Amino acid sequence: MIRLLRLLMLGLVAVVLIVLALANGDPVTLRALPPEAGAFLGFAWAVQLPLYLVIFAGILIGLLIGFLWEWLRERSIRVGHARVSRKAAHLEREIDRLKARTEGPKDEVLALLDGPKAR
Repeated sequence: MIRLLRLLMLGLVAVVLIVLALANGDPVTLRALPPEAGAFLGFAWAVQLPLYLVIFAGILIGLLIGFLWEWLRERSIRVGHARVSRKAAHLEREIDRLKARTEGPKDEVLALLDGPKAR
C-alpha cells in the first residue's frame, strides 16, 4: 500500500514537472551582469535557455545548498557520536581486560552458583 502511494506521488510530481516545462518553454536570457555593468567591465556573458531549465536549475541548486548546509550543521552531532563510540569501545576493552584478570580460582560457593560451565 505504501509502495503504491509512493509511486502515485512520484507520478503526480512527474506530471506537474512536465506540465510546468511545457508551459514555460519560452527562451530567456541569463546574464552574468547587468548590460551596463557588463559593457563597462568588458564582460558581457549571456546565454539563452528555456525558462523551465532555469526554474529546475534553481530548484536543484537550492536543494544542493540545503543538503550542504544541513551536513555542515550536523557535523557536531557526528563528531559527538564518534567520540562516544570510541569511549564505548575503550570501556568494552577495559571490561574484557578486567574479566581476563579476575578469571582465577573462584570460591567454591560461587562456582556452584555459576553452574557446570564454571567447573
